[in-house]
Order: sequence, then C-alpha cells, then structure tokens
Amino acid sequence: MIKKLAVGLVVAAVAVFAICWAAAPVIAAQALIRAAKAGDADRIQQLVDFPALRESLKDELTAELAAHMRRDPRMAESDLGGLGLMLAPMLLSGAIDATVTPEVVAQMVTTAEAPDPTVRDQPEPGDAGDGDDIHQSWGYRDLNAFAVTLTDRDHPDQRLALILERRGLFKWQLAAVDIQNDAGA
Repeated sequence: MIKKLAVGLVVAAVAVFAICWAAAPVIAAQALIRAAKAGDADRIQQLVDFPALRESLKDELTAELAAHMRRDPRMAESDLGGLGLMLAPMLLSGAIDATVTPEVVAQMVTTAEAPDPTVRDQPEPGDAGDGDDIHQSWGYRDLNAFAVTLTDRDHPDQRLALILERRGLFKWQLAAVDIQNDAGA
C-alpha cells in the first residue's frame, strides 16, 4: 500500500514537473505580450536578452536588405550595389545597437513589424497599438526554442517570429527574431 502511494506520488510529481516545464515558454510569451501592450519597459527588460536579440536583428535585417538589393535590377547591375552590400552590415549594426530598446520591442510585439533602424525617433509606449489585428501562432522549434509567430491581418504575407530561448529549467527570454517575408520572394 505504501509502495503504491510512493509510486503514485512520484508519477504525479513527474507529471507536474513535465507540465510546468512545457508550459513555461507559453507563460513567458504571454508575459512579454502583456508587458508590450502595457508599455512596461522594466518587465520587457527582464524578458528579453538584448545582446542576443540585437545580433539576431542584425543578421535578419542584413539578409532582408541583401535580398531586396538583389531583387532590384538597378542595384544588381550597379557597382554601388556591391558596395552597399559590403557596407550595409556595418551601418545596420550601429543603428540596431542604438535603437533596439524595450520600447522598440513593445512596438515589434504589438505591430508584428521588425524595427526600422533608419528611423531615429523612439516610439512612445502608447504608440505601439493594441495588437488586436495581430494573429499569433505558438509552437516549439526545438526543446530550447519556442516561437510566437505574429502576423498582421492586413499583411498576411509578412510574419515576424519572436524566438524565446530557454535560460535554465523554467526561464525563457526573447533572444531572436525570424523575419518571414513572402511578398518579395
């Protein structure tokens, strides 16, 4: 009898642990979305790994810019297009380091748009919108990466995936983005 009770308790504890472990990124993503809608910069600061996010944005925006330049026939045929491709990562790097803040993350989350590093004005917390027109899809990419894919209903061909990465057993932080633009393909 005691042996059955002990086995039952162990099974229950494992089940509770597994449920909490699997639900942790969903809870973190919901907290990020609530903080973004509320404009809570302090909470966003806790939920985002800014150095990792900035590196991811640099990679994504450089790839987007390069794809755009390759699609533009004027840039593809010009020697300046090649020079632009060489200089773009350096210019984007500095701009992203200077502009990616909790307010910009809030705007990204509520508008489903990657930040534009060429815009110098910082968004106000209330300017981000309420996010009601944003469709969210959720899912694991692997055991340590969870994606919240945001799609503006007005632009269904443009999606922004917020990638949360595991930091310990139950802690998750926004660490990367994946810009998915089907319009230019």
